[in-house]
Parts: sequence; C-alpha cells; structure tokens
Amino acid sequence: MPDVLHTFRTGHRIMVQVQSSWFPLVDRNPQQFLDIPNAKPSDFKKAMESVFRGGPDGSRLNVLMME
Repeated sequence: MPDVLHTFRTGHRIMVQVQSSWFPLVDRNPQQFLDIPNAKPSDFKKAMESVFRGGPDGSRLNVLMME
C-alpha cells in the first residue's frame, strides 16, 4: 500500500501480496543490478518470494487497532 492510513470497517478483509518490486507504481525489477531503462528482456530474472509459517522465523503482518 503506497500510504499508511487505511481504515477497514468491521467485517472487511484485506489481501496481502508479497512482491519484490513496486511495478507498476515505480518500475520493473530485473532482480539484478543494472541500468533498468536500457535492460533487455533477457536481463530480467524470475524472483522467488517466500512466506514462512509459524515458529520464530515465521513471516508476520502486524495490524494495529486505532480508536
């Protein structure tokens, strides 16, 4: 989410997407350090994102309740 002040009403649900770039908000991410505006299609590599469940290494999303 580009900003941080969202209000979710009771009963609403949210969906979390995990990604390694802000495309289309900013630019595509080739997953390597290079000159992005001059990158060729073959320069872009597939990324692998992981979400870990449970335990001390589990991924987390903290949602604060404001009143």
